[in-house]
Amino acid sequence: MGLPSLRVLWLAFLLFVIVDNVHAQNEAITTSDSASVSTVSDVTSGTVVTSSLPSVSLPEQTTSSASAVTSLSATISGSSISLSLPVLSSSAASSLSVTASNVSSSSAAVSSSTVSSSAASPTSTSNTTSGDVPFPFPPFGAQVPRLILPIVPFNFTPFPVVSQAPIPGVFVPTDPSQPPAVFSGAKGGEAPPVVPDFEQAWDAAFEKARTFLQGFSLEEKVNVSTGVGWQNGRCVGNIPANEEKGFPGLCLEDSPLGVRFGDFVTAFPTGIHAASTWNRELIRLRGLLMGREHRGKGVNVALGPMMNMGGRNWEGFGADPFLAGEAAYETILGLQNAGVQGCAKHYIGNEQEHKRTSTSSFIEDRTIHEIYAHPFMRSVMAGVASVMCSYNLVNQTYACENDKTQNDILKREFGFRGYIMSDWQATLSTYGSVFSGLDMTMPGDITFKSGDSYFGGNLTTYVRNNTIPENRVDDMAERIIAAWFLLHQDSPDYPSVNFNAVHIDDDATNERVNVQADHFKLVREMGSRGMVLLKNENSALPLTRSERSILIAGIDAAPQPGGPNQFDDQAGNEGILAMGWGSGTANFPYLISPYEAIQAKARQNSSTLVDWDFMNFDLNTAMSRAARKDVALVFINSDSGENYKNVDGNEGDRKNLTSWHGGDALIRAVASVNPNTVVVVHSVGPLILEDWVEHPNVTAILWAGVSGQEAGNSLVDVLYGDYNPTGRLPYTIAKNMDDYNTQLLTAGNTNDMSHILSIPYNEGLLIDYRWFDAKNITPRYEFGFGLSYTKFKYSGLSITALLSPRGGSDDEAQAVSRWESGKSTLIAEGSSTATWLHRPAFKVSFTLTNTGHVKGGEIPQLYLAHPSSEGEPPLVLKGFTNVDDLEVGEGREVVIYLSRHDVSVWDTEDQGWRRPKGDLANVGVVVGASSRDGRLRGHLPSL
Repeated sequence: MGLPSLRVLWLAFLLFVIVDNVHAQNEAITTSDSASVSTVSDVTSGTVVTSSLPSVSLPEQTTSSASAVTSLSATISGSSISLSLPVLSSSAASSLSVTASNVSSSSAAVSSSTVSSSAASPTSTSNTTSGDVPFPFPPFGAQVPRLILPIVPFNFTPFPVVSQAPIPGVFVPTDPSQPPAVFSGAKGGEAPPVVPDFEQAWDAAFEKARTFLQGFSLEEKVNVSTGVGWQNGRCVGNIPANEEKGFPGLCLEDSPLGVRFGDFVTAFPTGIHAASTWNRELIRLRGLLMGREHRGKGVNVALGPMMNMGGRNWEGFGADPFLAGEAAYETILGLQNAGVQGCAKHYIGNEQEHKRTSTSSFIEDRTIHEIYAHPFMRSVMAGVASVMCSYNLVNQTYACENDKTQNDILKREFGFRGYIMSDWQATLSTYGSVFSGLDMTMPGDITFKSGDSYFGGNLTTYVRNNTIPENRVDDMAERIIAAWFLLHQDSPDYPSVNFNAVHIDDDATNERVNVQADHFKLVREMGSRGMVLLKNENSALPLTRSERSILIAGIDAAPQPGGPNQFDDQAGNEGILAMGWGSGTANFPYLISPYEAIQAKARQNSSTLVDWDFMNFDLNTAMSRAARKDVALVFINSDSGENYKNVDGNEGDRKNLTSWHGGDALIRAVASVNPNTVVVVHSVGPLILEDWVEHPNVTAILWAGVSGQEAGNSLVDVLYGDYNPTGRLPYTIAKNMDDYNTQLLTAGNTNDMSHILSIPYNEGLLIDYRWFDAKNITPRYEFGFGLSYTKFKYSGLSITALLSPRGGSDDEAQAVSRWESGKSTLIAEGSSTATWLHRPAFKVSFTLTNTGHVKGGEIPQLYLAHPSSEGEPPLVLKGFTNVDDLEVGEGREVVIYLSRHDVSVWDTEDQGWRRPKGDLANVGVVVGASSRDGRLRGHLPSL
């Protein structure tokens, strides 16, 4: 009598785990007689062990077969399976026995399992949430043992094969070098936005890749997925060349705002500053120009954009998934238009820097889909070539070993056809990583300069002994090479690497290629457009140029005393803050400080006296100099970065939400003597402003962000009215720190890797403004807020359903009909990115009129209000556009389109997107100037 199919799967899975454990303890890779000591993961025991692994020289590999399995016996009794596996190995146990209890064929999880060995005892088991199975969150801040076992066996998909999406593309086939134009919705006569269909381009790239790789040996294919090791190449990440086969290798280089470690490059505005422009066209252009600079330096893969909602969010795009998704989408279209591969990072749940390698983000299924995975889904829709998995665990499984997030969501559900690379040193196993979807390990070695790798020779051995099928290695190599072809990087015109990120001053390898062109113009404009005017009493701004005396107070206004690049990776805070710190930085070619820019502007009027004081803690001097000035400009800042650098006790994440260098006290001191105190804030994120925000002498507050090398010039353009501010907050500024529903967790010991710090995402969908709205908490300045030097009137709201579908196939028509009937999308490859789901389905139009006294622009925002029965936040952002240069009295029609996906919710039971239950007319539509400034209200039309 045959085994039940579920037990067969369980038996097979246990056998694979056991074999992997044996190979992990007895890797047979011989390159030399000497061995190096390395830390490796013991998959079965859930512990970290130190073993002697032979060094692996890349790209050369020499392999031998692993120890042979001499016998296998299995016993099945009721719901229990026992295995005995004697092995021939001097380093492994003489035998292993495995028992699995309570295996139910009707259950989606294993209720308990034990693994016993004469060599080691287990400390834990692994469990990953899937579908509607609730995950048992540990107590807040609790520690849990390190859990290495990477997958739930009954959800295990070895790897998705690349195939045609089940629903044929119906939009214009698109090559990354020719993306569709940016849709503004405010230019008049525009056709609905075009969602590019990259399927044909990917198909052609994969066909080329398969042909190209036909002559590659196993070792050569493995080398395509294995970095050469830290600082063993000229870039921060390097895939070795295979000159005999015509492959020049790959250069992977930071950062999301410019070419890290490069000279003669541009330091662009940060991601968070780009997001505060709410301007798709500028964000696309920023991506294009960054791509051109990376290409000009010979870079193949630009390691960005970054799209996590917290942590290093100064590199990212704010606290809302829709805003972050649109910014990521436009950035990638721009980058890849330049011929450079984009890299969406960090996938997924990397929302704090503290202890990022030893934290487990506990996120339930709906929250992952509607919040944290959304920007990555939009990246896939932009044709992104690569995705970087993160350091942290997700629901107790390391992100780079997570079958659910990598194989099921990213590759299957989103239909991602590119490759997944690890963050640097985030690969922690061979078998678990490869079978869970990881395609490339970076920088290649297990630890920096260790000389060994979980891929390389180890992966080759796993294939040789049939533990890992070679077609999985084929899939990994094909994905990487297909991305190379997709971006036409096989062209002989593609530049070779002409700089050295490891030895910047080495003249032999650094050709000093200048790639800046006139990109400073965009930096200056985006810098101005991203600044947010928060307060402006008595028209304190813009300055009139008639001021006879100005005080510039605060160290943030000053040039950096040791030059703009005095700190490694910008990990310091002296002078003007124009970017955070860490790997997401670039060297400034120059940095214009507010002091320099204001001085230059003031010189245009010889009757203006400019005084300055950069000593934040000398309050008496500041008060003395401020007392009789026409205007006092006080500068404060707040910085953050990546956790490998500690700045003033801040391990990446900020310790608090107060200004640095005693800025709050400086503002109070100056405002106590000057009735026209204007505060300028350079900050990576929100601050608590309550100590002085309502002070009667603080007449204006300008949130100047972190705007790149032209920071001072961008600021002056807004201060003096040459540019009317249109920036809007990409996050909420609270009145009290406790008003935020999440706090930084620092408990636990990062040096004890047998324990993991739990990060429960208990807020679910209620992040940022959604939490404030749901709990009726009044913020100081809400998400999407920003003032102008003029005023606007909204009128004439119209909401209509579009005829569906335009063209397409019978399958698409059936999918639309299924959605309209209230059923969820089918579980299929590419189901979440299917074109019918993202096609414009509703048209929202209204008129915007400038009712003020000067020309200006506005950022209209559209929010949906779902019925409370759906469990959605009170309002969710689902549309925005920028309306530029409205003359006084001018009115303009504005159009925002909504897709079916925009109005859908994730159904955890059906594992698909569905429309809200009941009549669609129950879904409210709110159009206005911020999340709390709704000017027009309506509802979706009934179907």
